[in-house]
Amino acid sequence: MNVPGWIWYLTLGLAAALLVFDVAVIGRRPHRPSTRELVLALSFYVAGAVLFGLGVLWFAGGRYAGEFYAGWLTEYSLSVDNLFIFLLIMAKFAVPEKLQQYALMVGIVVAIVLRGIFIALGAAAINQFSWVFYIFGAFLIYTAVKLAREGQDDDEEFEENRLMKAMKNRFPATGEYAGTTMFVREAGKAMATPMFFVILALGTTDLLFALDSIPAIYGLTKQPYLVLVANLFALMGLRQLYFLLGGLLKKLVYLSLGLSVLLAFIGVKLLLHALHENTLPFVNGGEHLAVPDISISVSLGAIVVILGVTTLASLWKSARDSRLGADRS
Repeated sequence: MNVPGWIWYLTLGLAAALLVFDVAVIGRRPHRPSTRELVLALSFYVAGAVLFGLGVLWFAGGRYAGEFYAGWLTEYSLSVDNLFIFLLIMAKFAVPEKLQQYALMVGIVVAIVLRGIFIALGAAAINQFSWVFYIFGAFLIYTAVKLAREGQDDDEEFEENRLMKAMKNRFPATGEYAGTTMFVREAGKAMATPMFFVILALGTTDLLFALDSIPAIYGLTKQPYLVLVANLFALMGLRQLYFLLGGLLKKLVYLSLGLSVLLAFIGVKLLLHALHENTLPFVNGGEHLAVPDISISVSLGAIVVILGVTTLASLWKSARDSRLGADRS
């Protein structure tokens, strides 16, 4: 898939303009978005992703369109898991409701920049070292097992990462919010407001999640442009999902289990692809193994089934538990 340089610049320019516009508007008028506002914005991003995939289908063919949709759905589903942590961050820092949208928006901008760096590094590694798929695959399977064992019980408390702790030690801080301002001057001294630490926590936490999501999407497509756009659409719609799904998230009781199955599937796909592509010196002096290479159509179907079953099973269990609770009372 050959993507001209001007397409890259146009895509990055449009995304940057949209994000700057969002941050500027929200910064001038911090508020809790209405349901209508959220639905319209989320519909815009989802429709944009669908239309982009159709454009890829028209100009580049079904294979690349399938890779984009598979990557977008995977990134979106992994981003939903991020929302649990975002809720905990907002609670820990006692972020006023009207300021939460601004904090999320700026945190997402930080996350997009950091993920862009990860995407570039991943592309460079894949181009230089074909065996990197072994590392990606093994890491995803390890992450899947870890996620399945932990479930969502360990998400009850947000733990600050090392960068957060270092920043808190480095910057003197105020105890109160000053609107959307991140730094103020008190007695002639620059002080960080809680908003600075909230945005730092959101951005760096998402970066940690990218350690899973970037190898996962590279297991579905080798095209850095598709990886970038899939991440842009997933992250830019994350703010709306935060407010719309805040209550529903607690009902997705099997989300961690479903995501662990998804990551394990992609991890196995990566390992099979690596074995399919690389020669092994200990096999008849250096031959390819006759292993299957999972097609993108099979991958896309598996992703849809895994996410669908996870959602339906979660909602069924939540409804069942609610009925049992009502009967007991």
